[in-house]
Amino acid sequence: MAPPYPVLETARLRLLLPPPDRAPAVVAYFTRNRDHLERWEPARPEGFYDEETWRERLRLNREELREGRSLRLFLETREGGRIVGSANFTNIRRGVLHGCQLGYALDGEEQGKGLMAEALERALRHVFEELELHRVEANYQPTNERSGRLLRRLGFVVEGYSRDYLFIDGAWRDHVRTALTRPDPFTPPTP
Repeated sequence: MAPPYPVLETARLRLLLPPPDRAPAVVAYFTRNRDHLERWEPARPEGFYDEETWRERLRLNREELREGRSLRLFLETREGGRIVGSANFTNIRRGVLHGCQLGYALDGEEQGKGLMAEALERALRHVFEELELHRVEANYQPTNERSGRLLRRLGFVVEGYSRDYLFIDGAWRDHVRTALTRPDPFTPPTP
């Protein structure tokens, strides 16, 4: 029996782990947004825009979820099924932390419509309630004011500032470090 993969619904989106046969749609999203995303994300490895690469990556995304290491969601429009973004909860750690890292991206043509806030509100509810995590960390470049506003709107709190944190778009970039903790009392399960 195949393990269940979440499909999280919002008013305008489905958040899901696409199966490997959706690789062409994922490649189309990244290709369409290549220029838009490159100033915010690390350089892409060789083969990143190849469908075969993405068939394997999508298979690995499902494996990582089964192993409890990540939840890598793509945002798909409910009307038309077009992939317009991603929300990745990675480096999931259990034990005394019960936390992860959040990274996200949105199609340049879809910005300013509230889609990422809608997606992350739903995804965070899933991560806290279903995956039983306690803490989600998210970092953003200080020049990315839109991302900072989004995280504040979602309740993330600034915890620090990391100089020369990641090598992006040809230079070491500073990042603002934020985190959101589960709003209700939570005790991790005993191992």
